[in-house]
Amino acid sequence: MASDEPRSATKSWTIGSLVKWASDDFRARGIESPRLDAELLVAHALKIDRMRVFLDAQRPLSGAELVMLRELVKRRRSFEPIAYLRGEREFYGLTFRVDKRVLVPRPDTETLVEAALARSAHVSMSMRQLDLCTGSGCVAIAMARQRVTSHVVASDVSLDALAVARENAMRLGAYNVAFVASDLFAELGTKRFDVITANPPYVATSDLATLMPDVRDHEPHLALDGGADGLTLVRRIVEQGPTHLAPAGLLAMEIGAGEAAATVALFEARGFREVRVHLDLARIERVVSGVFE
Repeated sequence: MASDEPRSATKSWTIGSLVKWASDDFRARGIESPRLDAELLVAHALKIDRMRVFLDAQRPLSGAELVMLRELVKRRRSFEPIAYLRGEREFYGLTFRVDKRVLVPRPDTETLVEAALARSAHVSMSMRQLDLCTGSGCVAIAMARQRVTSHVVASDVSLDALAVARENAMRLGAYNVAFVASDLFAELGTKRFDVITANPPYVATSDLATLMPDVRDHEPHLALDGGADGLTLVRRIVEQGPTHLAPAGLLAMEIGAGEAAATVALFEARGFREVRVHLDLARIERVVSGVFE
């Protein structure tokens, strides 16, 4: 490691000087939001909030703290996501545990929750929901917490992901969520649901190499790779979904940028009505939803 790195024997490091050094280091390596990342890592390592990072900028760091921070900086240099380094990520006002077994929850996915809640208000007291490709469980748990009298089934083909999701449900008090290991609908028998949500893999295989290194090199490809055009699982869900929807049931699915038109066409060809496209905070077409009689 470079000679100007934090070592307790060669320099007296403070919280402020460590943040500056890490910020400069991250910036030089092309890491986005270098200052924010540095502050988050320091706050996490020292078990303080970001405000204390500013207020205690002149506090000297101990040798043990420097060792811990150097290791976190080293991992971030390799573009390991901040959420994995901290072990958590906020989503829909809840704090989810995350690690390399699951995708990091994104603010974009809150659009899926909002769309599903808005379009299923008529069954809010007794909603039966299926959340496919649940990953960390963020969508299923967020909806279950919003509707405590509902019954939510969260499924994923990855047993590792389900283990993370179960832990999150217990920690967050989402006791109305059940978990099923399933390749989409394969293990769900004849069950029908008022709402089906899904955040399937939707990145075209050829585009995986172009993703940001945080995602490409660290997040699970099983949850990213959507096949040749990104729509392999989208097609399966749209085709098979009606078999598992109650009358006037809703299917809401997150999609990739530029995939809305093709997905709407799939919905309409399968017989869904009232097909709508929902924009995320960046005004990108992020979710498609429709009702099936």
